[in-house]
Amino acid sequence: MNQRLRTRSDWLDEYHQGVRYGLLGNLILEETSPFQKITIFESKRYGKALLLDDCWMTAEKSEKCYHECLIHPALSCSTQIDNILIIGGGDGGSARECLKYKEVKSIDLVEIDLRVIELSKKYLPTIGGNAWSDSRLHLQIKNGIDWVKNAKENSYDVIIIDGADPIGPSKELFSNSFLTDCKRILKRGGVLATQSESPESFRQIHINIVKVLREIFDYADPMYGSVSIYPSGLWSWTFASMGKPKYMNPKKSRVNEISKNCQIWSERWQQGAFNIIPAFIERELAKT
Repeated sequence: MNQRLRTRSDWLDEYHQGVRYGLLGNLILEETSPFQKITIFESKRYGKALLLDDCWMTAEKSEKCYHECLIHPALSCSTQIDNILIIGGGDGGSARECLKYKEVKSIDLVEIDLRVIELSKKYLPTIGGNAWSDSRLHLQIKNGIDWVKNAKENSYDVIIIDGADPIGPSKELFSNSFLTDCKRILKRGGVLATQSESPESFRQIHINIVKVLREIFDYADPMYGSVSIYPSGLWSWTFASMGKPKYMNPKKSRVNEISKNCQIWSERWQQGAFNIIPAFIERELAKT
């Protein structure tokens, strides 16, 4: 999908379908784990950044545009938030946002690549923050597909899928079988949240993710926002639930608890983000 990354002088570029998305700065580290290529880059605009398989994943000064939008529509709305499952999320940002809620009792963070966690802790410590030392966070260095397949029914109040583009280790995180297993282990009244790519740069992948979730769950809706370092800058997150669209109605007590510590997310922002679905996406999703 994004086949190559290169440096020219002090620029680092991600290439996607004839367009490049680059930052100015300095290469800190580049290595290959048993699962993927990992790059740490220090940019002048957004601070230190992480790339996996030559794709921008996160950066210190833009990560809240992604993590707050993935986490809070799910946790502010789910019936209960005692037990949380995060698949991926090795930079620690999703766990940090979940741990803002005092109601959260336990988080299983299942990351396949230990090196992503190790390097994030070392080079991007502000993203995970205090999450790494919080006793409620339980790291599981395992395959997320297998974890979900083997988990008991009704195990989690919220499931967060914080994976990379659907290539390499993250490819199966968007499959029908994996998402069906997620539904099985999600408690009634719970919410599933997943990043769902750019409706501009990954148009068909984005549409397919939403359609698969609508086949499996009673309700699934995409939400849109801006993540400047990602291809096109326009990004999406999709939320799913059974019975009714739980993710549409934040609980006031939770909003009051965490909103003062958010830079992007708010109840008003969330409402608008669900309503700005592009017309061509809405038409595609309406097709049977």
